[in-house]
Amino acid sequence: MRYPENVKYTNDHEWVRLEGDICFIGITDFAQNELGEIVYVDVTTEGQVVDRNSVFGSIEAVKTVSDMFMPATGTVIEFNSKLEDHPELVNDDPYGAGWIIKAQLSNLSQLDAMMGAAQYKEWVGK
Repeated sequence: MRYPENVKYTNDHEWVRLEGDICFIGITDFAQNELGEIVYVDVTTEGQVVDRNSVFGSIEAVKTVSDMFMPATGTVIEFNSKLEDHPELVNDDPYGAGWIIKAQLSNLSQLDAMMGAAQYKEWVGK
């Protein structure tokens, strides 16, 4: 499992990486490993304001579909269009090419409540 230090983690297994005033959001290495082979990523909230802990999309693996939750309130400004043809990028590179959305957060202080890498690693126990 990989736990990059430059991201924050939620207990719903999403991660957030702040770059300037834009956040990249995806699912963690732990989450993609638990889900198995990702076959489809669905985000219908592009251009919308999504509240913290509300569903911004879903991710489908061979055996299950899981909701993805917004880690902080903000506007979904972009869906990673590469995932339309290559959803397996979430498995191959969850913190890089497999990012799911970019968002403009309205309250960056909400990131303070998220876990760092060491906390998340301890929380998942792997």
